This record gives sequence, structure tokens and C-alpha cells, in this order.
Amino acid sequence: MNTISKAAAIGGGVIGAGWVARLLLNGIDVSIFDPDPEATRKVSEVMKGARRAYKQMVPGGLPKEGKLTYATTIAEAVADADFIQESVPERLDLKHKVLAEIDMHAPANAIIGSSTSGIKPSDMQVAMKKHPERLVVGHPFNPVYLLPIVEIVGGIKTFPEAIEVAKEIYSSIGMKPVVIRKEIEAFVGDRLLEAAWREALWLIKDGICSVEELDDIMRYGFGLRWAQMGMFQVYRVAGGEAGMRHFMAQFGPCLQWPWTKLMDVPEFNDELVELIAGQSDDQSSKWSIRELEKIRDDNLVAIMDALSKQNKGKGWGAGALYKDYTKHLAAQAKPKASKAAEKAKASKPVKKAAKVSKKVAGKKG
Repeated sequence: MNTISKAAAIGGGVIGAGWVARLLLNGIDVSIFDPDPEATRKVSEVMKGARRAYKQMVPGGLPKEGKLTYATTIAEAVADADFIQESVPERLDLKHKVLAEIDMHAPANAIIGSSTSGIKPSDMQVAMKKHPERLVVGHPFNPVYLLPIVEIVGGIKTFPEAIEVAKEIYSSIGMKPVVIRKEIEAFVGDRLLEAAWREALWLIKDGICSVEELDDIMRYGFGLRWAQMGMFQVYRVAGGEAGMRHFMAQFGPCLQWPWTKLMDVPEFNDELVELIAGQSDDQSSKWSIRELEKIRDDNLVAIMDALSKQNKGKGWGAGALYKDYTKHLAAQAKPKASKAAEKAKASKPVKKAAKVSKKVAGKKG
């Protein structure tokens, strides 16, 4: 597996600092360049949060933290780096300028990842004159030091070998790399989020719900399911023993109903059903629906139980509700147990008295 001995971070904002934290806490030295005069303070604040979180994750101790160096130029930052993560603002002209400079000064074998959340790598590669083939999109989610997903996207000029090396590098620092099969703006994660965001804006604007009510529906409901199974595996289970095909047959026609403002939907036909169902089989057929239900339920209990311990023991979100609900159930169970104990306790003197009476009667006889 390809690992990193020295990394460079170009940009130290929320995402860039998150990358720095993940790399440093994996024992990797990092050289960072950010012209913001507040960069040192901002990165330091992110590091404090990351160290706190990692101590909870690894109470037995962490590897020796990598050394952080603040470079005065991009050239200085990337000079001897094995891996470079660019995290500058989402402006194509700025990306061009920064990536051209990285490309000019970085070692020829260094992989360059861009944290862009929507720009296609092919549109960025045009500025790289020396080695555009080693650029990939490495799109994370915030907080980068905790959330493991990273979307990897190659451009027209990206070598397949560069994608494979990038996968190994991201995996070596505890991430879950997913290679996006076709280059597309905003990739997969942000497209899903954008669709939900647009619908949410309409629901608020039309007075259907408040922002708090909308968030509660997500975090007390399907958000918990998505956290441990995702969308398609959850729907496979919802299809019952007949699985995904039954779910598609039952709910597919809803795509034509005017439920949403986003009405540009794919044609619902047998080809789409087979495509989705076939991929669902590949994903989950090793488990029966009953097994998946058990896995789902165990995961949900574990997630809600973990949330119930947060917020200084008061619980957070669904965890707070879970905490109160389980207390309520336990309180309801106690009276039954108490009544049974009292009944048993009360019956002992009666039995004892009966024995005594029997003995007395025997003596009299």
C-alpha cells in the first residue's frame, strides 16, 4: 500500500485545516501554505477539536503526531511532498493559478488531490503543463478529520494508476475512498445534498414546516437509517422478503406524482428496475431480509444509545428522546416486578401460618 511520509496542504480553511488534522494525527509531517494572516490561529483551533475527538476514538493512545510547518510559498510547501491536497476557494481561476504552481514545483511522482466540491478535474487540469496526469479530485466532507468518505474523480488526463495510488493514500489515513465512475460536476454526494437542499428551501418558503421541524424529521427519522445503511439498502429492507424489486414496483410510480418541485425524473421502466435491483442484489444478497432487519435494528439501537450519552449525559437529538423513552419503559416495568415481589412476600406468612396451624391441630389430635 502507498503511504505518505511527507504531505503538503495548500489552503488552511475549514476543509484544508481538517486535512491537516487528519494527516498530523496519523503521524504524517505536513507543510502548509495559506496567505491568510489568521491561518495559524484557525488551524490551531481545528487541531484542538481534532485532538479531543481522536482521544475519544483511541483512548489507548495515538501515534506520534506529525510535525506541522508553515511555508511562506507554495513552492516551499510542496518541494519534497509525496502527497499534496489543494483546498483553496471554489473559483476556477484561482484553482488554475494554484494548481499550475503546485505542478511546477512538486516532485513528479507526487499525487495531487483537490478538495473541490464541484469543479470537474478536466477543467482544472488545463492549467497543469508538466504532469496533469497525477491530479485527482479528493472531495471530503466536513469534518475531514472524522468523516471517512472521500470521493475520487479522475479527469480526461488522469492516469488510472494515479487513481489507484490516491485510493491507497486516502485508505492509509483511515478514509473510505469511492471512485466516481464518470466525471460530472458536483460528483455524487453534493448532488444528493443539493437536491435535498432545494426541496427543503421550497418547504420552508411555502410554510409547510420550520427549519427546526425539517431538521427533526431528518435526524429523528431517515437520517438514522442512512447513517448505517444508506439509501438503497434501507429500501431493499423496506421491500420485505421480495426485496428491491418489490419496493421498486410498489413505489416506483410515485416518481410521476407531483410530490416534489424536482420533477425532472428518469423514466420508470423495466430497464431501470433491473438495473437498480441487480445492483442491490450485488450489494446485499449475502444477507437475508431477516438478517438485514436484525443488523439494522442493532445498529439503530447502538446509534441512539451512543447519542443518549452525549451533551454531558443529557443526550442529543434522537439520543435524548431515546434516553427518556427507555427510562419510561423501565419505570413501567418496575411496578409489575414490585407487585410480583410483594405478592410473593405476602404469601410467605400465609404459608408459614398454615404450617403452624397444621402442627397445632396435630398436637390437639
